[in-house]
Amino acid sequence: MKKIMISAGEASGDMHAANILKALHAMDADVEFYGMGSQQLRDAGAEILIDCSDIAVVGLIEVLFHYRKIMKALNTLRESLRSNPPDLLVLVDYQEFNFKLAETAKELGIKVLFYISPQVWAWRQHRVHKIGKIIDMMAVILPFEEKFYKDANVPVRFVGNPLTDKTHPNKDRQACFSEYKLNNTQKVVGLFPGSRGGEIKRVLPIQLAAADKLLKDKSDLQFILPIASTLNEELFTSYLENYKHLNIKLVKDLPYNVMQCCDAIITSSGTATLEIALMGIPNCIVYKIATISYLILRQLVKIKHIGLVNIVAEKYIIKEFLQFDAKPQLIADEINLILDNDSYRNNMIKELNAVQNKLGKTGGINNMAELILEMLD
Repeated sequence: MKKIMISAGEASGDMHAANILKALHAMDADVEFYGMGSQQLRDAGAEILIDCSDIAVVGLIEVLFHYRKIMKALNTLRESLRSNPPDLLVLVDYQEFNFKLAETAKELGIKVLFYISPQVWAWRQHRVHKIGKIIDMMAVILPFEEKFYKDANVPVRFVGNPLTDKTHPNKDRQACFSEYKLNNTQKVVGLFPGSRGGEIKRVLPIQLAAADKLLKDKSDLQFILPIASTLNEELFTSYLENYKHLNIKLVKDLPYNVMQCCDAIITSSGTATLEIALMGIPNCIVYKIATISYLILRQLVKIKHIGLVNIVAEKYIIKEFLQFDAKPQLIADEINLILDNDSYRNNMIKELNAVQNKLGKTGGINNMAELILEMLD
């Protein structure tokens, strides 16, 4: 039996890693998975040494606050590489942590496959050469990334974006409306605050304040909030205490089931922006990190947008309310425009549909599983 250590550092990575493991099992691959992930990877049959939900943070300052816990997790995985070396180390996103793990693997002569490229094309592009020294293959999910790595002579394979296959509800819309106790005659606004505790802390209060303003404009609106698999419902209790009048439906279900119920969505940045785009739901992006982190990153980032949907589209199709511009009234105004202006709404949906065509080939997870088997051989 071949042994694979996998390191996935947040909810989206946990989902992708779990799907890869399921694909390998479907191919009758004789593999054993262990490493870092969360509930979805555990349910798929992997041995979880570190639960990633304990260390999923974003932002320079936020990482410093959790530094000791993060280093403890890293050292645990490093020790496992030494005491129980795998045939292949598969790293899923979570770049800074996983690069350090890759360095240890290369020192030990363990092959390294990195899945979902860090956005080095967006900032600190010189790092691409360092990446080439610590990995054996970069598996990318955005078409334009392949040329970037090839130009730097880094082994790369475009495997396709896994979201093109997976972004589908598993229940029909009416069944979800019934299950979530939503009213068919009223419009629904989704609040998607992210999958990390730090994101919830900084983004959710802004979303709630925007929802409050929306309800004052439209008294018959309904609000729904999906809870990421890595989070507990209790985390949201204190934030919702002053917004009971919004009657927000908290749902722990496949996020695509929730998305299809929404007429508009206020989302955090991250993978969700691309998932919502693939579902064709009009939305806007709200994001905020520690002020010091933002001021530093603003000087380093070389691209115009932070939303993946805008990056893939290569133009501004979804409004981004970032940091000092993340004001509830501005966000409420944008959602009102989406709900009330048919021309604006329909044009946004048209642009979202075009994004899917830009993502290229399907079968991303199976392509990734086949690449793993290729590297094991």
